[in-house]
Amino acid sequence: MTDSVNSPTQQAAQWLARLAAALGQRDINAALALFAEESYWRDLVSWTWNIKTMEGKDAIRRMLEARLADTKPSNFALEGEATEADGVTDAWFTFETGVARGRGHLRLKDGKCWTLLTTMTELKGFEERKGEHRIKGAEHGVQKGRKSWLEKRQEEAETLGTTEQPYVVIVGGGQGGIALGARLRRLGVPAIIVEKNEKPGDSWRKRYKSLCLHDPVWYDHLPYLPFPDDWPVFAPKDKVGDWLEMYTKVMELNYWGSTTAKKARYNEAAQEWEVVVERAGREITLRPKELVFALGVSGRPNVPKIAGAENFKGEQHHSSQHPGPEAYQGKKCVVLGSNNSAHDICAALWENGADVTMIQRSSTHIAPSNSLMELALGGLYSEQAVKNGIDHHKADLIFASVPYKIMHTFHIPVYEEMKKRDADLYARLEKAGFMLDFGADGSGLFMKYLRRGSGYYIDVGASELVANGSVKLKSGVNIERVNEHSVTLSDGTELPADLLVYATGYGSMNGWLADLISPEIADQVGKVWGLGSDTPKDPGPWEGELRNMWKPTQVPHLWFHGGNLHQSRHYSQFLSLQLKARKEGIETPVYGQAEVYHLR
Repeated sequence: MTDSVNSPTQQAAQWLARLAAALGQRDINAALALFAEESYWRDLVSWTWNIKTMEGKDAIRRMLEARLADTKPSNFALEGEATEADGVTDAWFTFETGVARGRGHLRLKDGKCWTLLTTMTELKGFEERKGEHRIKGAEHGVQKGRKSWLEKRQEEAETLGTTEQPYVVIVGGGQGGIALGARLRRLGVPAIIVEKNEKPGDSWRKRYKSLCLHDPVWYDHLPYLPFPDDWPVFAPKDKVGDWLEMYTKVMELNYWGSTTAKKARYNEAAQEWEVVVERAGREITLRPKELVFALGVSGRPNVPKIAGAENFKGEQHHSSQHPGPEAYQGKKCVVLGSNNSAHDICAALWENGADVTMIQRSSTHIAPSNSLMELALGGLYSEQAVKNGIDHHKADLIFASVPYKIMHTFHIPVYEEMKKRDADLYARLEKAGFMLDFGADGSGLFMKYLRRGSGYYIDVGASELVANGSVKLKSGVNIERVNEHSVTLSDGTELPADLLVYATGYGSMNGWLADLISPEIADQVGKVWGLGSDTPKDPGPWEGELRNMWKPTQVPHLWFHGGNLHQSRHYSQFLSLQLKARKEGIETPVYGQAEVYHLR
């Protein structure tokens, strides 16, 4: 074998040709010989009709034995030039299956596969009508009784949900529901988005005044329609709200604002859901084939039950209900929590002249925004990345190509460097009594987000207020009792309080199902989010992918969609293709359905 002296592109091309030949001959042993002992194959729908990572050669063998004959892979072709760094060759490729086209990414070590990503990009015969396939729009010629675009849109709005039923109902009209709605619209899948707020974007507009995105613009584009190139790096909440409202209109989404989902049940005989919603004061029953919950990782508030809370004479609310700082000038404010919302709210209250105390119950990861941008995100999501030919589409796939099992090893060096770069801030925070951590294994922010969806703050300024004492801190304690005008802490300290904010995070998304469908269905689905890493708030066993997100759940025809803007954009592609395939009657045998280990 002369691979070692070949260029990276030749190496990758040879490996891909050998894989194509082995798979074409249904020779699983020959295919497995191309994989290293430590190897990972992550598939987004194209082979498994699932979101699934095969970890190790035995797992890859089992998948190929189950799926190779049916998948009918073909037409593997290298895309562009491969690159090599630190002994790892990176390459892109395209491929086809019997029913779809796909794109993949490959990492080789010593000529053998270390990581393989395969993703479905489109279904054959059901492609999006874009580019050269776009519709004409104008109907030239003369025709009696022809309807204009506006008349057709009005007719659709009037009939969908009444005389015509949507194929999909999406409960939740925030960024996740809107992104998925846009994908389904492009694929010709009739869908209604149900949202309790009046207008798209209201879920952002109604948050506290100072809220801005903590993620940079390059990370946050919606499908099909990127932000303008003068959009701020960190967009304010109302600007995001306006963008979502505009996007919903121009993408022609069927968006039912001021509509509350009241009850849902699956009708086995009719093979459809019955979703009772209240819209404009009247109840309507929608009958979709598929039901998607897009209520967000930050959807169901965790409000602690604390003795005496009912007797409090001041104001108390969860951070999701916090109106902003204006009414609290000169007031004594206690914020329970020490993650993103807690810091943001403390900073805004302090700026408006309030006396603020943060209560930190457990250690928190602090990632200064500038360092996070440069060290963690800059290679994939930045102006420099775009100049280097990495737009958000390519960045999403590079991000997705790293298996969760080894992702922490990619992140640990980033946060080791952050510790050095921001050593002064960290030292002053600890001197102030703030309890710091960098995740259970030092892998920092994004792994904490994936594992538990909490436990961190992207520092855009509030950490300095804690470090210098402007925001007072009580750490390692909890509120034991709420009194009429104060709170008593677990160390016996009493703090006077006019305002009590519970910045105490959010519960698992399947909690919504207990109310809307039944507790039994909620438990059948199981916990949503987390990897099974056996770290705090992410109990094992290891599951390898995010629980129940964007893939089939243990309740047929019931799905979850959401995450941050990046995840909503990227994974909406794969959820929409799964839904489209079912609508068109394409066989979708799900391989490796995830088991349920934890209920809520």
